[in-house]
Amino acid sequence: MKKIAVIGAGYLQLPLVMKVKEMGHEVHCFAWEEGAVSKEIADYFYPISIIDKELILAVCSQLKVDGIVSIASDAAVPTVCYVAEKMGLLGNSFADALITTDKFLMRQCFIEHNVNSPKYSIAKEGLLYEDFQLPVIVKPTDRSGSRGVLKVERIEDLNNAIIRAQSESFSKQAIVEEYVAGDEVSVESITWEGIHYILAITDKTTTGKPYFVELAHHQPSMLSNTIQEKIKVETLKALTALNINYGASHSEFKIDKNGDVFAIEVGARMGGDFIGSNLVQLSTGYDFVKAAIDICLGNFEEPMITNDLCSGVYFLSEESIHILQIIENSKDYSYIVESKIVDEVITSIQSSADRSGYFIYQSNKKIIF
Repeated sequence: MKKIAVIGAGYLQLPLVMKVKEMGHEVHCFAWEEGAVSKEIADYFYPISIIDKELILAVCSQLKVDGIVSIASDAAVPTVCYVAEKMGLLGNSFADALITTDKFLMRQCFIEHNVNSPKYSIAKEGLLYEDFQLPVIVKPTDRSGSRGVLKVERIEDLNNAIIRAQSESFSKQAIVEEYVAGDEVSVESITWEGIHYILAITDKTTTGKPYFVELAHHQPSMLSNTIQEKIKVETLKALTALNINYGASHSEFKIDKNGDVFAIEVGARMGGDFIGSNLVQLSTGYDFVKAAIDICLGNFEEPMITNDLCSGVYFLSEESIHILQIIENSKDYSYIVESKIVDEVITSIQSSADRSGYFIYQSNKKIIF
């Protein structure tokens, strides 16, 4: 039995905690108690902020943990890498973790390594950005889940969008980037010793402007093989540029009307929204969560794709109210593997935290509603 430190205890980490237990290891979970749904499952729980890397290091050192991991949280990535580096455990470097969790530093890295990405600038109130083509996207440098993201089509609306994004940012920083119209995808990958294995390309559906909150994800991608090959090339370039040498990653791209692929951002962790924890295994047969745990312990086997199925997730909100009856009657749909109402109040959404429920499916074809 190994001792595994899991950073985070919310619903995103629940599949990870359950998998560590299933594998017969001991779970030491670190997070604030509020929303810590994994607390009752973990063997040990420590009410410590996931960003308090020094205190978590002290506890993990005392425990002599064998590995440290988190699967769907940008905020947890620096702590995971810091503790692993200080304890001589397997993981990416702390310095590189800071780049993968700061969208401005990430864009600088992309430019230096010829990764195709939109034109960008650090956001500052009062600047007119006259050399940018409207519309633009304003977003915090260090948040996920569409928090603080806004499409701006009029220059007079820019300052308010910047103030909004900065208020959502941990560091009170935001970036402005030129908007790329087109299809949006993510790429789910696993890396061992700097070798990247692409597992799936995920098609996304969002609310559209102005907030672009994700309403659905589907695997495999329905884009042409030509476009998918371009996406894979840019993914490998981006992962290498960011020095992601170990573990799971989630890379987001936009594809414009000319078929050009633009890197939007890359996370050195699994995608949230059940993409990494559920959809990858449903569509490919590959146990992505187990692989992330194995890697933090220094173990790796080259991925084997054993399924050729479709999987996806739909999220409930005012914008997708038509799926409410599907969730309520999920037992009538043989392809639904999980469904849940998480909030009886269904509202319009500005971030992923505003969604009221979901259902996950597995089928031999893409399920469209």
